Amino acid sequence: MPFHVEGLVAIAVFYLAILAVGIWAAWKTKNTGSDGDRSEAIIVGGRDIGLLVGGFTMTATWVGGGYINGTAEAVYVPGYGLAWAQAPIGYSLSLALGGLFFAKPMRSKGYVTMLDPFQQLYGKRMGGLLFIPALMGEMFWAAAIFSALGATISVIVDININISVIISALIATLYTLVGGLYSVAYTDVVQLFCIFLGLWISVPFAMSHPAVTDIGLTAVHHVYQAPWLGSITSPNIFTWLDNFLLLTFGGIPWQAYFQRVLSSSSATYAQVLSFLAAFGCIVMAVPAILIGAIGASTAWNQTDYGLPDPIAKKEADMILPIVLQYLCPVYISFFGLGAVSAAVMSSADSSILSASSMFARNIYQLSFRQNASDREIVWVMRITVFLFGASATAMALLASSVYGLWYLSSDLVYIIIFPQLLCVLFIKGTNTYGAVAGYLFGLVLRITGGEPYLYLQPLICYPGCYPDENNIYVQRFPFKTLAMLTSFFTNIIVSYLAKYLFESGTLPPKLDFLDAVVARYSREHMDKATLVKSDNIVLNELAPVNPRHSLTLSSTFTNKEAFNYVDSSPELSNTEDN
Repeated sequence: MPFHVEGLVAIAVFYLAILAVGIWAAWKTKNTGSDGDRSEAIIVGGRDIGLLVGGFTMTATWVGGGYINGTAEAVYVPGYGLAWAQAPIGYSLSLALGGLFFAKPMRSKGYVTMLDPFQQLYGKRMGGLLFIPALMGEMFWAAAIFSALGATISVIVDININISVIISALIATLYTLVGGLYSVAYTDVVQLFCIFLGLWISVPFAMSHPAVTDIGLTAVHHVYQAPWLGSITSPNIFTWLDNFLLLTFGGIPWQAYFQRVLSSSSATYAQVLSFLAAFGCIVMAVPAILIGAIGASTAWNQTDYGLPDPIAKKEADMILPIVLQYLCPVYISFFGLGAVSAAVMSSADSSILSASSMFARNIYQLSFRQNASDREIVWVMRITVFLFGASATAMALLASSVYGLWYLSSDLVYIIIFPQLLCVLFIKGTNTYGAVAGYLFGLVLRITGGEPYLYLQPLICYPGCYPDENNIYVQRFPFKTLAMLTSFFTNIIVSYLAKYLFESGTLPPKLDFLDAVVARYSREHMDKATLVKSDNIVLNELAPVNPRHSLTLSSTFTNKEAFNYVDSSPELSNTEDN
C-alpha cells in the first residue's frame, strides 16, 4: 500500500482545527478562576459549564477512539458480534445511574475531584491508596485511545503502528498542555461533530460497495463468517453478565466523568448532562456498529485489501479504519479517517488531565505540600501530563486489543473504587479501617482470579474455568462482581466492628492509629485551600465521638444526608456521628 499524502494532509487539517479550538478556549479563559485560583479553574473550569457544551463534553467522556473502534471490532469478530458489544448499552446505563444517584451528592458538596470525599472521610493516606486504581484506570483508558488512534493513522498513511502510536501520543500530550477543562470541553464539541459527520458520510458508500453483501442477510446467516449479530451461549452467560456489570457500574467512579459533573453550574445541571450523555452514547455507537457489520459482510478478496482477511492478519482491532480505507471512495475515506483521527486525539487529553488533576490536588498538595502556591500546582500538573502520557503510550504498545484495554480500565475501578464510593456517599458510619480492609480484599480476589490479557494465571480457579489457546485459564464465574461485593460488605463489617471495639472500650484509644474512630479529624488536617473552608469546621467535628446510642437498622446503614442536598450549598462539612 503506497504512502498516502492526501491522508496525511487530511489528518493535519483536522488536527490543526482541534488544536486551534483548544488554544482559543485556553486564551478565552486565561483569567478564569476565583481569586487567581488557576489550578482549580483548570480542573473544574470555573464551575460554569453550560448545558450545550456540557452535554457534548459529557458524551465525549466515553465516545472516543476506544469506543468507536472497540465497538466496531466487537461486532466484526466471529464468535462475538453485536451480542458482545456491551460498551454502548453498558456505558449509557452507567451515565444514567450516575445522574440518578451520584451527580447530585458530589456536585452539591462542592468537591473539586472525585477523591475529595474519600480524603475528607477516610483521610489523606486512604485517598492516596485509592489514587492508585483511579490512576491505572485513566491510564488504561488513555492507552485504548492511543492504540485506536495509532491504528487509524497507520491505515491512512501506511506507517508502522508503533510509530503512529508514539507520534499520536506525543501530539495528544502536547495538546493537553494548552489548557484545562475549558479547552477539553470546547474541543469535545468539535470532536463529536467530526465523528458524527465522518462516520455517517462514510457508511452509505461502504455499504454500497460491490464486495459487501446485504448486512441484513449476514446478520443471521453464515456467508463469509459467523453472523455478526452474535450469540451468548449457556456456558458464557455468567461471563457476559460479569462484564456487563463491570462496564455499567465500573463506568461511574471515574475522574473524567466527575470532572464534568463538578464543573456544572448546578447539581441539577449535572444530572441533566448525565442523561443527555447517556442518550448520546447510544446514538454515536450506531455508525460504529454498522461499520463492524459491513466488515463482517465483505468479501475481502474482491477489494484492494485482498487475502488473508483482517481476522487472519490479526488486524480485527483496525476494522473501522480498514472499512473506511478500502470500501469508500478516496475523498470520502480521507475525510472520514481524518475526522475520526482528530476526534480520537481530542479524547486523549481528558484522561491525562484527569490523572494529573488527581495527583496534583489529592496527592501532591494534600499529602506533601499543603501550602503550595497555585503556580506550583499548575506546574506539577504540566509535568505529570508528560509522565502519564508516556505511561499510557507504553500500555498502548503492549496491549493486543482495544476492547481488552477497555475491560482492564474498568476492572480496578469497578472492584475497588465503586464499593468505596457507595460507602462514602450512602452508608453511614464507615471509616478508614473498613475502607482499607475492603480495598485489600477486593484487590486480592481480583489478582487471584487471573487475567488472560496480562498472561496472569489464576490462583483461584472458580467453577467453569478453562484453558485458552495460550494455556492461560479463563474464568467463566462472575468473580469480578464477587470481588466487588466482597469489598463492599467488608468495608461495612470492619468499619462497624472497629467502631464497636473502640467505643465500648474493648480497645484503648491509643490503638486507633488511623484516627478513624476516636478522633477522626484531630490529625488528618485539611486546610481551607483544599477540602474544606474554615467557616465550615465546627468544634464537635474535632472532638472525640459521642457514646454509642441505640440505632435502628435503617438509620445505621443509610446515610440520609446523601439524599437531602440544597443545590446552592457547596458545604463540605460532614457532621454525622461515628
